[in-house]
Amino acid sequence: MTSTQLGGQNALLEKFNNRNVITVGFPCNQFGMQEPGRPNEILNCYKYVRPGKGWTPNSQFKIMDKIDVNGDNEHPLFTFLKDTCPPVKSKIGSKDGIYWSPIVIGDITWNFGKFLIDKTGKPRYRFAPGVSPISIESYINELLAEDTPT
Repeated sequence: MTSTQLGGQNALLEKFNNRNVITVGFPCNQFGMQEPGRPNEILNCYKYVRPGKGWTPNSQFKIMDKIDVNGDNEHPLFTFLKDTCPPVKSKIGSKDGIYWSPIVIGDITWNFGKFLIDKTGKPRYRFAPGVSPISIESYINELLAEDTPT
């Protein structure tokens, strides 16, 4: 899934070049402990291992520092996003793969969960981790077509 998600994100962003569309990625080690290490080590893993083949984020894809998106130490941004957009799944998964506490309705269920934010900064859409980046193109077009508030 990593190569589809990361490669797909770059491909999606290329379609919106020069249209003020960016992706902000937040590495998180709460899902299968798949992103250990410091930020530069995570980027090296993306480049050489997952998805590999020299992958790097394009200029519209900003990779931030690693954070927690669930549990007692979740970043306030994700508290806000999850409170604003309803959950996309009724089941989170097996407790064996969960590395946070407490577990609450609306938690992010795996890497590559996606939120679309409109021009005013309001979260508008939430997508499950398995949703391919290219499949949200129509939602981005919808938000871009909206009038900019004055």
